[in-house]
Amino acid sequence: MTGPRYTPLIASLPDAVPFVGPEAIERTTGHRFAARLGANESLFGPSPVAIEAMAKAAADSWMYGDSQNHDLRHALASHHDVAAANIVIGGGIDGLLGSLVRLLVDPGDAVVTSKGAYPTFNFHVTGHGGVLHAAPYRDDHEDPRALIELARETRPKLIYIANPDNPMGTWHDAAKMQAMIDALPQDCLLILDEAYIEFAPHGTAPEFNTDDPRVIRMRTFSKAYGLAGARVGYAIGHSDLISSFNKVRNHFGMARASLAGALAALADQDWLEHVQTQVVTARDALADLARANQLSPISSATNFVTMDCGRDGGYAGRVVAQLAQRGVFVRMPFVAPQDRCIRVTTAPAQALKIFADALPDALKAAQTAS
Repeated sequence: MTGPRYTPLIASLPDAVPFVGPEAIERTTGHRFAARLGANESLFGPSPVAIEAMAKAAADSWMYGDSQNHDLRHALASHHDVAAANIVIGGGIDGLLGSLVRLLVDPGDAVVTSKGAYPTFNFHVTGHGGVLHAAPYRDDHEDPRALIELARETRPKLIYIANPDNPMGTWHDAAKMQAMIDALPQDCLLILDEAYIEFAPHGTAPEFNTDDPRVIRMRTFSKAYGLAGARVGYAIGHSDLISSFNKVRNHFGMARASLAGALAALADQDWLEHVQTQVVTARDALADLARANQLSPISSATNFVTMDCGRDGGYAGRVVAQLAQRGVFVRMPFVAPQDRCIRVTTAPAQALKIFADALPDALKAAQTAS
């Protein structure tokens, strides 16, 4: 009796999960988290208008969603002043990254990223047999110059950078990102992941140039719009590249309710501004809380604050574990030297108080355990 005949590539890969979700941790420990501050979801929630639209659309769930995602694509095109042919919708940025890697990466192809950057992208690359080349962070920022230099050495199919960055929350201004675009080697596509762009200062994002086939920009409704569970992301790029997604994408992969919610959320810019204001207030509160506990907050252009614990990854890992024992879910970066930090999502005052109450004892316990 034999099992499935996996491809040699798949058979060679470890059984790995980029992130262990909070629900999985709760099932393992038998305890629910009192404060869920580790997944960078929006604890401020989606627009009430979006919730209403999704509830209404639920009655039509017997129908498949629009395979062309027409209404949302055209609304996004108007919002960003680009053509609808320059936009593709997918199941979050993660789903779009998977499709893009499938389109471009064969076994042995070089791909450039930063050491410790978003691990789900790496997961897709290795799943298709790509070879990752990673540049180190510089001063807790992804390093555009080092990425370009590495690309010139390795001639990659793809370069990945997030601006603002996850997991550190740091960012580069539009001029630096445009300089990176201008310096791209031939036959190389830059993935500019802008999942957190709605939280960033004005002047962070370069202007869209959909005539440039060397760049694809990725954005999401999971963060500022508060629809992480709906799984709606989109990419903006040259029409030829965007059209190529039709070769591999799941044409009926978007739920009707998710599309309705994203469309309503995009229309409710007042709610987006409300969330942005709340995030700034919470970022300031988290920074003050870090300093009060002798931690160093790193300036953030996202909906989280990364806190430097001042030691190594082992210590930061103990802090995360001690917080979990006290009902608080946070994460930490995975690669040294950034793994000296913990990363805490912004939240309303009640959730921040739970974190504030738990942090001193968690730090004390982590120090004792060392």
